[in-house]
Amino acid sequence: QSQLVDSGGGLVQPGGSLRLSCAASGFIFDSYTIGWFRQAPGKEREGVSCISSGGSATSYADSVKGRFIISRDNAKNTVYLQMHSLRPEDTGIYYCAVGLRFTTPQALCVTPGLTQYWGQGTQVTVSS
Repeated sequence: QSQLVDSGGGLVQPGGSLRLSCAASGFIFDSYTIGWFRQAPGKEREGVSCISSGGSATSYADSVKGRFIISRDNAKNTVYLQMHSLRPEDTGIYYCAVGLRFTTPQALCVTPGLTQYWGQGTQVTVSS
């Protein structure tokens, strides 16, 4: 059974940092592009950052470029999202998701429908 477990969210002050983790099991992890998405209250789910199966290609939403870094450790079946300089507008539930086979990071991040499995989500709240 394929499974993604998101963790690492929490309450942080503006300007702070958090690292999210997405632990995968039940499928050939290093064959798929993985993405982080977020959903704020009253807003649609949006792509934040995505990474190719081998980790050589990445994509970022304009709003997080220069502040967030996505990485993956295929030996541990885990994807990370390091978030720095957090802003109140970064608040939301963050989900990781597995892309369909051969989906590029650029395509996955703009088309959440190109996914097959989702994590349960982890809440990130940026507030003073």
